[in-house]
Amino acid sequence: MARIEILPVDGPLRFATFCRLPRLLYAGAEGFAPPLDLERWSVFAHKLNPHYKLVEEQKFLARRDGQWVGRVMAQIYKPGVTPVGASNAQFGALDAIDDVEVVRALTLAAEDWLRAKGAARINGPFSPSVNKECGLLVDGFDATPMFFMPWHPPYLSRHLEALGYEKAQDLLSYRFDISSDESDKPARISTRREWRDRLKLRPLNMKALKQGETALMAELFNDGWSGNWGFVPFTKEEFDSDADALQYLVPADFGIVVELDGVPQSFAIALPNLNEILADLDGRLFPFGWARAFQRFRSHQFKSARLLLLGTRKTLQRSATGGAIFLSLVEEMRRRHAKIRVPHLEAGWVLESNADMRRPIEMFGGKVDKIHRIYEKRLTVGGGDEAMRMRDGVTATQLQDATS
Repeated sequence: MARIEILPVDGPLRFATFCRLPRLLYAGAEGFAPPLDLERWSVFAHKLNPHYKLVEEQKFLARRDGQWVGRVMAQIYKPGVTPVGASNAQFGALDAIDDVEVVRALTLAAEDWLRAKGAARINGPFSPSVNKECGLLVDGFDATPMFFMPWHPPYLSRHLEALGYEKAQDLLSYRFDISSDESDKPARISTRREWRDRLKLRPLNMKALKQGETALMAELFNDGWSGNWGFVPFTKEEFDSDADALQYLVPADFGIVVELDGVPQSFAIALPNLNEILADLDGRLFPFGWARAFQRFRSHQFKSARLLLLGTRKTLQRSATGGAIFLSLVEEMRRRHAKIRVPHLEAGWVLESNADMRRPIEMFGGKVDKIHRIYEKRLTVGGGDEAMRMRDGVTATQLQDATS
């Protein structure tokens, strides 16, 4: 059997390969839409994503017979940042061909790199964080592919579990099917007598996000999600970085702030499913794809959208007032998507154990459409016999690459 080479991503050519590898491995698979290379650069490049200021990180590629066959990244949070309940040592961006030995080589590289940093437990995938893309798809492989949502083939979870990885948490994505006549129905929550003078819904100012809105979003998001499993604060710098793209991609009707007695208490942003206009570009905007994408974005009638960000103050959660705020937000989001004739709205990720969030989503007709799983594994000192057996099939140079 040909040896599997594990190579660190240590230059621009390997970085470009790392970013485009999923669309090369999974081309033509049902449920997969190739992400844009340019967008992937913004996620994984240290200079473009402020997340990397919080971690030490290393990316790896797997090669066999001269062909790229997989990738993975490993990261560990620097002192001062501690994920709630989850390990500060994490893997992400795991993608591979249908070969357990390739997955074994990749996870071993990540484990060894993290073990050398003192890690005793690993969680993932976080790509690169809980605030971006997280989880390995384990159900909903042929569901509508959503922009910014990771897709994986069914075999990948089986291989990972065969290597000793166990479920830590499941993350649910809900689908709302919205009929156009909902836009004509009056709001049921915000117009009630006890709320109509107190609850106000206003649009997010998408043209001036960085002039005040991102500070509000960071405040509400971090307050609302603090204490949840895996939580890491979403910094204003990260929100500002995202705002550079969102201000051009999110229509005015897709961003909402709920105010109670004049004070912002909750917000939500939905994103049109850009896969509808980008999937056939095969990840490439240049030299001519950008013009087609721009024209389509201006004229396309989107059929689906995804709830991208949501935050509600923690003091209001598990209260009647908080329930009214969240229900009014979900109701208004449904009404707005009915008005602009977007029949499919996806809301995720929601922790399987988060009954307070699942209950109102299901009350308004949300049905589980996809499940992404966060895995966990204990790391033994030195890697154990399994690691030694794996190393027998890796050259000394390759092993040094994987662990240095």
